[in-house]
Amino acid sequence: MSGGIDSSASAWLLREQGHEVIGLFMRSGAAEAESCSISSELLPVLSTKTHKQGCCSAADAADARRVADALDINFHALNFSHAFSQIKDYFADEYLAGRTPNPCVMCNVWLKFGKLWDFAEQVGADYIATGHYARLREVPGESRPGLFRGRDAGKDQSYVLFGIRPNLLNKILFPVGDYQKAELRDLARQAGIRTADKPDSQEICFIPDNDYGRFLRDYRGEQATDGELVDTAGNVLGRHAGYQHFTIGQRRGLGVTFGEPRFVVKIEPETHRVVLGNREELGRRTLQANRLNWLAEGLSFPFRATAQIRYQHRPAPCHVELPEPDRLQVTFDDPQYGVAPGQAVVLYAESRLLGGGWIV
Repeated sequence: MSGGIDSSASAWLLREQGHEVIGLFMRSGAAEAESCSISSELLPVLSTKTHKQGCCSAADAADARRVADALDINFHALNFSHAFSQIKDYFADEYLAGRTPNPCVMCNVWLKFGKLWDFAEQVGADYIATGHYARLREVPGESRPGLFRGRDAGKDQSYVLFGIRPNLLNKILFPVGDYQKAELRDLARQAGIRTADKPDSQEICFIPDNDYGRFLRDYRGEQATDGELVDTAGNVLGRHAGYQHFTIGQRRGLGVTFGEPRFVVKIEPETHRVVLGNREELGRRTLQANRLNWLAEGLSFPFRATAQIRYQHRPAPCHVELPEPDRLQVTFDDPQYGVAPGQAVVLYAESRLLGGGWIV
């Protein structure tokens, strides 16, 4: 329970279905954890049924706790500050390596369907449920459910779930996956859920001001990563203050102006160069990925699919090959713009998520 509408409504829906629901809130900040006097990653656990002061002072934690109290379900705040440090390290390491990280995918892999599941097992839970807009359905001939897009196409979050361990699919519930967001808000209002009209969060949870550059400076200190802005022929166009401030496909904030749109087409951390090009030079027909995770059983390569290369990307038709056991090659029918090393490529058969990997 994050304190938002989706997880709050999930808890209500599960309770209405007759489940015994336990609410869990992940505390990410060291200062917050110290105020809670939690000394380890998972235990001791503080329940708001017995401990009302200090632990849930943050607004989201307070919202989650109040929803749990209103639903009369047990609620625990868990100290995940050490685990969140792993996410922050990954985020900083990727940018400083010239790649574009996706902390939401890693949070789902390491925390929500990692350490939270570990805690669920400790308390004897049968399932772990989240407020993600995705659906699980039985698939004939397969031993576990298939993961499908949420019914609300504008809110679908299946992309960030591709890294879930396949053996957990039988242990997960997505209560809001069959709802449109507007329907869910109406339902939450009717149920008297206090977060029914709470705005959706748009930022990375540990960067609330959305200033990645400031976060990297504060977290890792000043970095000697300044260098040249060049075109695809190697001509020097200007200088930049640090390649970690750029990502593939970026058009604004380049520090130089042109008569036509220019984009970041490549980042070279070894030379500190940021390469700019036109839209045609940004386009890519192929990509390769590794660290693969497959949620569908019995896939036979090669095959046709649609591929999504970032969260808001329109899925594109493609041909999928597996030249090596942990090496995926995707060839698009048409060039795609903004293929960024470090992001995930996720493959679908219509609305079903088959699996994916990390673009190299």
